[in-house]
Amino acid sequence: MKSYEKLVHDLAPREFGKQGKIWVGFLLIVIFAALIAYYQQIRKGLSITHLNDYVLWGVYISNFVFFVAISLVGSLVTAILRLSGAKWSTPLTRISEVIAVAAIIMAGLTIIIDMGRPERIYNIFLHGRLQSPIIWDVLVISTYLFISLMLLFFPLLPDFAILKKHFENKPKLSKVYAALSLNWTGSKYQEGIYNKSISILSILIIPVAFGIHTVTAWLFATTYRPGWDSSNFGPYFIAGAFVAGAGSVVVIMYVLRRIYNLEHYITDFHFDKMGKLLVLLCLVYLYFNINEYLVPAYKTTEEESDHLYELFAGDYAPLFWTVIVGGLIVPIFILLFKKGRKPLPLFIVGILVVLGAWWKRYLIVTPTLLHPFLPFQGVPKSWHSYFPSALEWTITFGTLASALLIMTLLFRYLPIIPIHETAEEKGLLKHHKNEEL
Repeated sequence: MKSYEKLVHDLAPREFGKQGKIWVGFLLIVIFAALIAYYQQIRKGLSITHLNDYVLWGVYISNFVFFVAISLVGSLVTAILRLSGAKWSTPLTRISEVIAVAAIIMAGLTIIIDMGRPERIYNIFLHGRLQSPIIWDVLVISTYLFISLMLLFFPLLPDFAILKKHFENKPKLSKVYAALSLNWTGSKYQEGIYNKSISILSILIIPVAFGIHTVTAWLFATTYRPGWDSSNFGPYFIAGAFVAGAGSVVVIMYVLRRIYNLEHYITDFHFDKMGKLLVLLCLVYLYFNINEYLVPAYKTTEEESDHLYELFAGDYAPLFWTVIVGGLIVPIFILLFKKGRKPLPLFIVGILVVLGAWWKRYLIVTPTLLHPFLPFQGVPKSWHSYFPSALEWTITFGTLASALLIMTLLFRYLPIIPIHETAEEKGLLKHHKNEEL
């Protein structure tokens, strides 16, 4: 088999094996359980959750902020590294784009889940006020989703044309890829539009990506509450999102490498590069964490003091220190060493980072809401604290499973690694075209 044909054979989508079918079945069961739970929530209202007048935002909004954070990886790897000319990131661009699309879709759906009356969502568009960051969030999420989909689709055009020929023995599948390729022939005219379009989209997605995280941060920072009342929240969210996104790429690239035997394409070199990038991002995020807690500690107002005590030594201390140490400091120390940037150790670090990122969002949202301006008087004792109910957890796991299902299905039918770009970088594309002539 010639080098070009072998590359196409290695990177072309493959059917699910037994393990893949079991995985999809598991995700569907989790999603089905979540749909049943959500039906109960719709029928009986949010009163059957542990959300209340004091904790209006709970695990749902924590989950929303997490999805928004993960979605930033699309602009990090696909846009920033592409524009900077970092060719080593090519095998990771498709992975990053798929993660970004799945995450931002589920971020939007999570907001609907959090609404007590989701059928009234149209009022956001009909009666939204520009004075409210909520309408900004809706607009920027919609824009980010559109650009992310385009940034996923455009680089696929030449790959779809390649897959059309590769799957000629499967006429139905070949016709689908032919339609998706939009008559791609690889002419100079098409190449010019193709490269220009990707460059424009890569440039556009960066300010939109920064905007979505800044606006999400403003949803918190514009409320005068301890823990949220901070001008640091915008860059703090962006730094944390870069860490969460990079961690998710590390986890997914390791899993796909093992399942599809892509060791020759996603190499130890790529893990080393991602490890160095992740440790840099973790150090930046650690700085913002220190800044975020040091300033209110220096001010020592009564409200801020109570909030910090809950985090450092109170009810939330075990979770807080686990997240900071296990999800940030330990990964930094591991990644400083070359052995820590090998595939398996980096995979474990990636899991720690992603888990830490999710619980960090929970710690951002929940403790602050338990310090209301009005005193706890004449309310049930259960309202003095908050922890998600079984129903809330079921729905939350359902959204996470849905994101993983979107990724799984996209990785099933799309090349995990860009075929056209990889062949071009290896010098196989020009040689193949000469052979055809």
